[in-house]
Amino acid sequence: MKISERIKNKETSGQPYFSFEYFPPKTPEGVANLYARIERMRELGPTFIDITWGAGGNRADTTAQFVKAAHEEFGLETCMHLTCTDMPRDQIDKALEDAYNSGCHNILALRGDPPKGQTEWVAPENGFRHAIDLVRFIRQKYGDHFDIAIAGFPEGHPDRTSKEEEMKHMKAKVDAGATFIFTQMFYDFEMFKEWVHDVRAVGINIPIIPGIMPIQNYAQFKKTTKWFGTVVPQAWEDALAPHKDDDEKVRQIGTQLVSALCRNILDGGLDIHGLHFYTMNLEKGTRMILKELGFVPDKELVNPLPWRPSLTHKRRAESTRPIFWANRTKSYLARTETWDEFPNGRWGDSRSPAFGEVRPGIGLGMKQTREDAIKLWDTPETVEQVRKIFADFCRGRISTLPWSEGPAAAETSSISEPLALMNERGYLTINSQPAVDGEKSNHPVHGWGPKNGYVYQKAYLEFFVSPTQAEELFTIFEKEPAITYHAITRAGELFSNVTSDSPNAVTWGVFPGRELVQPTVVDKESFQAWKDEAFELGRQWANLYPAGSKANEVLNEIFNTYYLVNVVHNDYRDPDSLAIFRPFIGTIKDASVNGSSSANNGEVASTNGSSTNHGEVNGTNGH
Repeated sequence: MKISERIKNKETSGQPYFSFEYFPPKTPEGVANLYARIERMRELGPTFIDITWGAGGNRADTTAQFVKAAHEEFGLETCMHLTCTDMPRDQIDKALEDAYNSGCHNILALRGDPPKGQTEWVAPENGFRHAIDLVRFIRQKYGDHFDIAIAGFPEGHPDRTSKEEEMKHMKAKVDAGATFIFTQMFYDFEMFKEWVHDVRAVGINIPIIPGIMPIQNYAQFKKTTKWFGTVVPQAWEDALAPHKDDDEKVRQIGTQLVSALCRNILDGGLDIHGLHFYTMNLEKGTRMILKELGFVPDKELVNPLPWRPSLTHKRRAESTRPIFWANRTKSYLARTETWDEFPNGRWGDSRSPAFGEVRPGIGLGMKQTREDAIKLWDTPETVEQVRKIFADFCRGRISTLPWSEGPAAAETSSISEPLALMNERGYLTINSQPAVDGEKSNHPVHGWGPKNGYVYQKAYLEFFVSPTQAEELFTIFEKEPAITYHAITRAGELFSNVTSDSPNAVTWGVFPGRELVQPTVVDKESFQAWKDEAFELGRQWANLYPAGSKANEVLNEIFNTYYLVNVVHNDYRDPDSLAIFRPFIGTIKDASVNGSSSANNGEVASTNGSSTNHGEVNGTNGH
């Protein structure tokens, strides 16, 4: 969506908005850290994020990757910087094409600073000399597909000859197609207020988004303001300087000063309703200001779907995904990346393109190294030790497994003990969710979708199990009319009591003024595609240990011979909210009497959808 449309929606609702700027780091470690920071800061609810550009190909590929990830993985609307510096027209063409293909609708068109090592700005051969040339080029080639932002300078453009000349150039860029303005950082409100009046006086009526720089510490504050020539009110200097050696105190005082500036901007009668934070890829300073302003939500945001929607063109209408990849979002995106469309908003069905192959290089493997494996899971040399690893994950004692991108999701807390008991008995669980019967859509754990709706879930389990135990299960399942299952070997031999190839909705929601939404399903076709990845992750885990070692042997034995099984308990209104666990551990009371180890002596929380855990909802599943 265009930023101008998002701004309009916010203004219509009377809500202030804010956005964050990030720059692409120079190292792979920096990139990984920034992804994690964006993931955390997403919870604050930015209207969009802004990614700076590395001129002339310098980190430009990283910028394009960040834009793509922001849309696909984080579901965040993005504005991509694009500069004229060191950028021939063919490179600008490529950058715009990449932005278009990744679903980006917003570009900040800049001339840019002089190339590194130069004091004078020189236009590249076959490139553009001014930002207005870039604005015109984008409009000519892409019509109104992109919102185009331009820069504003409340303290005056560094190259301006007069205020009147600067306003004339800005008006020309607006007439050429610019749709909103980002300002450079500033700290003097009166200067900003005068500049806004000058902008409006020449007939520029597009939104102005003021740039806000948090104060992280005194040295950084002085360095940044000197670099940009920023005017610092004397009162600010007097408040900060006495504490220049106390970073925490400077940050606290800076938060108060910058927050007061923000209030003046929003309440100063300037018809400005949003703020753009120059985060410097840091989190704490921005978070403190938003908290001071009362913009931090009291609880985590409720997602529009239980999994994070992607914003690429072909995925914007996607409303249904198989549950199997609930813990492996990046893998699912990679394996469906080449699909041309998602029919009717769905992930597809037997008529859709095949899922991509499991192969190295596209994010489908384990992220852990051998050192990570030993630190996380030690060196399991028996099946019993492997079972304990899985049980400890369910109890929150281990932070991740090869089949999960992070810790167990919040709703797992309500079924963690029966899951742990299952694993101790040989059913190695990698995915699950509890039954939910009509929780409100704003529930802190299970909630998703528009307000005033209700959400539902069928209890679901997915696990590896030995052939002997699998055969016993199949017999038990025949006596459980509410249970449907699929089981498959590594070689692809499939067993099931499901007679239809139609998907089985395991999560759905009912909302005012909307059709019923069913965002996660279980189906045979995608389960058969998923099994290759599920078994491959087990093989990769085994191969982290030396060939011939006991750990390598026991893990290879498990993931070469076990079945992969998914189970759905279709009676989500069963009074026994743990009914899905009966075939594996009987009742929880029986399991306790029979001597199974338990972190809470066999007692478990109710799983009727009223879990009181207030953690992060991580995807559709609860495991």
